[in-house]
Amino acid sequence: MKFMKLGSRPDTFYTGEAVRSVSSEVSSDLIIQVKGSRYLLHKFPLLSKCLRLQRICSESPETSQHQIIQLPDFPGGIEAFEICAKFCYGITITLSAYNIVAARCAAEYFQMTEDVEKGNLVYKIEVFFNSCILHGWKDSIVTLQSTKAYPLWSEDLGITSRCIEAIASKVLTHPSKVSLSHSHSRRVRDDISCNGAESQRHKPTTKGWWAEDMAELGIDLYWRTMLAIKSGGKIPSNLIGEALQIYASRWLPNISRQAKSNKGAASDSDSDSASEVTSKHRLLLESIVSLLPSEKGAVSCSFMLKLLKAANILNASSSSKMELARRIALQLEEAKVSDLLIPSLSYSTDTLYDVDIILTILEQFMLQGQSPPTSPPRSKLGLERRRRSRSAENIDFEFQESRRSSSASHSAKLKVAKIVDGYLQEIAIDINLPLSKFIAIAETIPDFSRLDHDDLYRAIDIFLKAHPDLNKSERKKLCRVLDCKKLSVEACMHAAQNEKLPLRVVVQVLFFEQARAATAGGKVTELPSNIKALLASHNIDPSRPPGPLSTTTSMPADDQWSVSGLKSPKSRISTLRMKLAEDDELDENNMNPDAMGRPSKFKAFCALPTGPKKMFSKLLSINRSASEKN
Repeated sequence: MKFMKLGSRPDTFYTGEAVRSVSSEVSSDLIIQVKGSRYLLHKFPLLSKCLRLQRICSESPETSQHQIIQLPDFPGGIEAFEICAKFCYGITITLSAYNIVAARCAAEYFQMTEDVEKGNLVYKIEVFFNSCILHGWKDSIVTLQSTKAYPLWSEDLGITSRCIEAIASKVLTHPSKVSLSHSHSRRVRDDISCNGAESQRHKPTTKGWWAEDMAELGIDLYWRTMLAIKSGGKIPSNLIGEALQIYASRWLPNISRQAKSNKGAASDSDSDSASEVTSKHRLLLESIVSLLPSEKGAVSCSFMLKLLKAANILNASSSSKMELARRIALQLEEAKVSDLLIPSLSYSTDTLYDVDIILTILEQFMLQGQSPPTSPPRSKLGLERRRRSRSAENIDFEFQESRRSSSASHSAKLKVAKIVDGYLQEIAIDINLPLSKFIAIAETIPDFSRLDHDDLYRAIDIFLKAHPDLNKSERKKLCRVLDCKKLSVEACMHAAQNEKLPLRVVVQVLFFEQARAATAGGKVTELPSNIKALLASHNIDPSRPPGPLSTTTSMPADDQWSVSGLKSPKSRISTLRMKLAEDDELDENNMNPDAMGRPSKFKAFCALPTGPKKMFSKLLSINRSASEKN
């Protein structure tokens, strides 16, 4: 850190009987009261350099031996006052980045300018400030940080703006040309006198060397400095994002834990202080959101989700939440399920997690630009085949690029589908989660994005167990999002004996699983035409092996899919009979006038001729005999 010494006389200030005095053969004739402190001083050295004291003394009448002056609005405190007083007496003072702002404000208050005396304190401070302080990195940071104690004075004197400009210029300058007097990244002490000593230079090792030092600033000064850095246009957006993440981790620690502790009953004495802290954190968070770079990938999706979680806890503005939701949607495929579990603190709902904000993010994700066509028009292809030119090559290159971006978009949807199904499994255990919210989130993902429905079925199974009071209509509505054709063998075996599933789903699962098992086992070489027709109507290829069961989400032991005993055909037949009887009882009261009250798919299954029914029974018996041999 740089410093400057002024004056040569030793310090003769002393304290006696709660009064500060100066050792002198001449008796004091001036009493100055500053911030509760009392000083016995002399008029001549002070008035010769302070124009303000001259005017005050000339306007106030002298009383007895001492003239009393009160300075209630003096900036800087008693430390700054003593710097000015000692300068007037010629006593040695030391100026550095830690006290230069207070000294400058005090000198301005006393009007210690060149009009009063040449080489006065204001001039000397300005020379030191411009030639030394603003040239050092750490000195500029410390000086800017100290301006928060005197915001109005610092703004009027241009100290704040000059420090911000100096810091921004150093960040935009090549690191090798920056004098890091005391860098946070190196922790090297560098106390250098400005009176002739040459400053040392330390080369930072990383491109974001400035981020940790700037994280010490308050949010208002940090926001202004970051705007100045961003306006320079030389710092990559990813470095801006890293700096914001460092700052957030510095000033928003364990925000979720604080919210949980504050959620309980708090005393009246603590409510005001807690509200003040929350307001500061809210302002800080909203300022960080406003500084986020517009480029995609500049900040990680996990970091923005943590900001969104903090915004939810701090009750930030809706505009900040929507901005975060929009940015998160642009890179949602990078998210983790745990990051999406944002606690709900709303008094209008008792759900564990804020499902509405996740639904908003998914809607923003699906609103992104549609994928370009997978093939160019035929006429353009014919033209390219007839005559290849440089422009045609450019068209072909653009087409390849568009296909590549289309593939990336499709890949992102596949990843998001996996993330959403994992998220559904986590929120399904919430007994207060409405069925409509669960279905809304499940339906935001297009069908082609789910290569298999095993994870979705697991989420539905968890939801059914956590909500045993669902009626038949609600269970059917829930299972409409499930495609039985995309279930693996293990999922089908579990669903075949799941008594909480509607009958229609069980019938479909049994039929598809038995048909695929028969053909995959090689026991049936050719299926009857009626069965083939049914398979074709559902776009099923019996020769294609089912995909493996996804195990992306861990589950409790009682929620694991148990397949013991499922290989017995009797269990399937008994389950089917039970479901048939149940459906008969429940559907008798819901019959339409035309006696067509059952689900269309189940009704079509029951309306099969005798031949197809026998073939279906034959498939069951074939699997039974195969299991007995094994």
